[in-house]
Amino acid sequence: MQAVGQNGAALSWRPEFDRSKRSLYLELAACLERDIAAGVLRPGAKLPPQRELADTLGVNVSTVSKAFKLCELKGLLSATVGSGTFVAYSALTGRELLQRPRGKRVIDMAQALPDDSANHVLAQMASELFKSGEADALFSFHAQGEDEWQKDAAVKLMELCGHATHRDRILFANGGQNALSAILASLFPRGGKLAVDDHTYPGVRSAAAMFGVKLVPVRTGAQGMDPADLARVCRTEKITGAYLISACHNPTTATMPEENRREIARVLREADALLIEDGTYQLMHGGARAVADFAPERSLYIATLSKVIAPGMRAACLSSPESCKARVSDALYSLNVGVVPLMAELGARVIASGQFEGITAAHRAETARRSAVVRGFLPDSVCAGGDADIYRWLSLPEKYTSAQFERLALERGVGVLAAERFTAGKTPPARAARVAFCTPKSDEELIRGLCILSRLLKE
Repeated sequence: MQAVGQNGAALSWRPEFDRSKRSLYLELAACLERDIAAGVLRPGAKLPPQRELADTLGVNVSTVSKAFKLCELKGLLSATVGSGTFVAYSALTGRELLQRPRGKRVIDMAQALPDDSANHVLAQMASELFKSGEADALFSFHAQGEDEWQKDAAVKLMELCGHATHRDRILFANGGQNALSAILASLFPRGGKLAVDDHTYPGVRSAAAMFGVKLVPVRTGAQGMDPADLARVCRTEKITGAYLISACHNPTTATMPEENRREIARVLREADALLIEDGTYQLMHGGARAVADFAPERSLYIATLSKVIAPGMRAACLSSPESCKARVSDALYSLNVGVVPLMAELGARVIASGQFEGITAAHRAETARRSAVVRGFLPDSVCAGGDADIYRWLSLPEKYTSAQFERLALERGVGVLAAERFTAGKTPPARAARVAFCTPKSDEELIRGLCILSRLLKE
């Protein structure tokens, strides 16, 4: 079967599947998934109308509908009322992109990691902890919310991020992704809709696919999620909630002004929708008031340590309104039973001891220093981002798609992430790539990677 591209060509798609099976919709869904993986159906391709395909195949419309719905919940398709069903631009990102050349050392500018300046502080603190009389407790069962002082540390962390909360609202998780998964599992019905930026954090895509939540893209610009477009989505899609990163957005680096934060809170309140605010990078930006502060009764705020202290600190805290707390807590128990005691204790001690502010100040200084290096090779005119961002959003020349640029950079020994990895629904990927400049281990490695990228842009 020949590859089927965009602009309506997929309307000719005629799948071949085993009609002897009892569950025809599962067979059709499997065929659809195989054809996407094989490149027969390409990202952006429009599928035939369900009734037309059902008539062609000689099956019930419900068979096609259920197959499409299953693939949509897996993140393979995007359906919009009045527009039709399309292969999602992100459908192939896990299969085609970032195939590391065998035996070749790659300069990692794909993973967004902070510099490692805090590692020695954590190592010293962990050593002191293991030598103390409290070390045995680290290997005992750690019930959710058992240590009130850890909740106080979490409240302090969120205050530094710009979110005012109370210890009664605090829950703990093994990292931000874990917290996000628990929220989607407990508060969103299967088939429920979550509004997200049109280019969004890949972790929310994978969690949504796992729990059968449909992502609805909202137009995003230089100031983050567009409140007017979110209002449109709320009117037309009946969303359950919205997920956003209000500062140092991943991947676009956008930071919302306060007026937009207030307006988004108002829109979600009028729509009776939940807010999931990811505060991962808010601290690096300087603690502007969180969107959650303007609608606390419907907001779940996540603060994590892995991006602002060290990647191995898989510890996060979550502020939840009372109406949601019990359900999220039950989901966290089902996913984890409990948090890892060592991470919870170490994270709380770093915050309560006052060393946290010094660590984050050092990260800001190193990020700003590396930013200046980046500007010498990739100027602001083509590379969005400020001194608080640990990555840049690199605009590409018309000769490249973002996927092509990712592959070419990798062939030359530099890992970056194409825009396809971040798209939601049928959003066409931007002609851009995310470049994480804090991940290389040395200035020499960073400069070598930037030289390669700069030459690639000029060819």
